[in-house]
Amino acid sequence: MTFLYILEALGGLGLFILGMKTMSEGLQKIAGERFRRLLERVAGNRLAAALLGSSLSSLLQSSSAACIITVGFVNAGLISLYQALGILLGTGIGTTVAVQFIAFKITSFALPAIFIGVGLRFFVRRRRWVNAGELILGAGLLFLGLRVMEANLLPLQQNAIIFSHESLLIPKHLSALLFGALLTFLVQSGSTAIGIVMALAGSGLVTFETGAAMVIGELIGTSVITAVASIGGTLEAKRTVFFFFVINLVAATVVMFFFPSFTTLVSAVSPADPATSAGVSRLLANTHTAFSILNACLFLPLIGFFARSAPHLLPGSERSTNVEPRTIFIDARVINTPTIALLQARNELRRMADITRTMYVEMVEQFFRYDAKKASGIGQKENAIDILQRDISDFLVAISRQPLPPEDSMDIPIMLQLMGELEHVADQTDAVLGYLRRKKEEKLLFSSVAMTEIRNLARKVEEMVVLAIESMETTSVESMARGGELRAEVARMREVMLNGHIKRLSTGKCTVRAGIIYADILSAFAKIADSCFTIIETRKEFV
Repeated sequence: MTFLYILEALGGLGLFILGMKTMSEGLQKIAGERFRRLLERVAGNRLAAALLGSSLSSLLQSSSAACIITVGFVNAGLISLYQALGILLGTGIGTTVAVQFIAFKITSFALPAIFIGVGLRFFVRRRRWVNAGELILGAGLLFLGLRVMEANLLPLQQNAIIFSHESLLIPKHLSALLFGALLTFLVQSGSTAIGIVMALAGSGLVTFETGAAMVIGELIGTSVITAVASIGGTLEAKRTVFFFFVINLVAATVVMFFFPSFTTLVSAVSPADPATSAGVSRLLANTHTAFSILNACLFLPLIGFFARSAPHLLPGSERSTNVEPRTIFIDARVINTPTIALLQARNELRRMADITRTMYVEMVEQFFRYDAKKASGIGQKENAIDILQRDISDFLVAISRQPLPPEDSMDIPIMLQLMGELEHVADQTDAVLGYLRRKKEEKLLFSSVAMTEIRNLARKVEEMVVLAIESMETTSVESMARGGELRAEVARMREVMLNGHIKRLSTGKCTVRAGIIYADILSAFAKIADSCFTIIETRKEFV
């Protein structure tokens, strides 16, 4: 019988998670894309950032999902460390909204809500009502799952082995906190983890104090999930995750140090009876609310300090810092002084050129010794180039609306063209890396002659890339002439290589699949050379 109760409780957990997921999808469809665009344009105000974080967490019905998305925005360079910390601190408050909703225990409305939700979801044509039906259906499934869980966990209270778990499995509040963190990590959702804790407490399997410690552990589990999401990310993302983990760890440590006083305070301000299922759920929800608000109030005023101290506490090499996916020289506040603004844009353009050169050089090294970690870093550089092109272009367009001297007005379209060519070089470099990765994954073999030719061509094009980047600083007649010579040499090498490639195909020394990738690589190198020559020619007009 005990095994049957456990199976049915797991079925209730499945319904609960399905309801949470369905409700989340309904909320996202109702909110549409406007919220995502708002998050991308989040202001530097810490309170606004926290409000956006709480809204995102409520929308997704998962603080961990909200945190992962926020780290993704940091990786993409859309928000800064300062903004990200404000959003992350707000996600706890967003989770507590969902937790309070669950704590209302309106399980008697679960089946009617499912009926209404199914009716709207499958029998109404208007999209708005369909999305509302999905939201209501998710809420009904959530409460039905909670009711099934509690109903089947309650008989387990009579089992002496399980009932004595507090002396075996969770002897102290610290162990309960760690168990809550582990539970959150396993289910990958703070709201779902707290719902499970509420079901355990409502059935009498855990006391309010033990459940409260588990609830506090939810934030630690969310921090661990966020840390895992930052693996392979940018330095800024890793700094963000580090501070978020430290903040939550410090907050949990402080609360656990004063844990009896904290639970007494929650009980005092909560008009609920801990002896009832609804009462203990309300107390646990209020515990999460009090802890999340306390955490935000303590650390929101300090996020500016964390952002400023990040480079000192978590230093990165100059090279890694230089490829952070955001502008570091331009400042929108100097738009009204176009001369200074253009100087900033030129500095940012030089930085973009340097990242492009580094990206190409690292790509060429992959033909001699493939390194998956370095390949991932090259992809991050390509993402940084895309973001820099977007932000510098916006900055230059804003400058063009100001009164400018004629010579400065002519510089702006030239800079835009140079950026376009640099971005094209980065795209083709990433494409070559993709072809090489595909060759490795599909275990395609090039002949020794073909590999030697590709490496020679890559080095020759590298000379052209370096020359193009150098010409952006100082140009001369010699460098322009050299650029033409290199371009002609690249074209000649490509023609010779294609003729040799056709011969190998005709004699069966090369497979068709390997031949297609080989030809694509040659084409990408030729496009890089063309863009570099365009940069050298365009630079003649750039003053």
